[in-house]
Amino acid sequence: GGHPRARSSIRRGRVAMQANDAHMQQFLEEEKRKAVFNEVVAKLTETCFEKCVTYAPGAKFSSSESSCLTNCALRYLESGQVVLGRLQNMGGS
Repeated sequence: GGHPRARSSIRRGRVAMQANDAHMQQFLEEEKRKAVFNEVVAKLTETCFEKCVTYAPGAKFSSSESSCLTNCALRYLESGQVVLGRLQNMGGS
């Protein structure tokens, strides 16, 4: 038959590949989350800016613009959390 040592090194190689796959999977999930997050932030910025900023901004936002932006961002993030939660539940089942 074959060399037992060769067989065990093949097995070890396979285990290392599976661990690598798991690591790669985790990395890809993380990258996907970052991409989604960046998309949400970009959309939030665009949406809230259009909604709240009435004049060309100077060095600072007015107090009403500032509070509008804060509220808009919070609402947007809260609704995003709800959507994300639903998506995760769908994926998990």
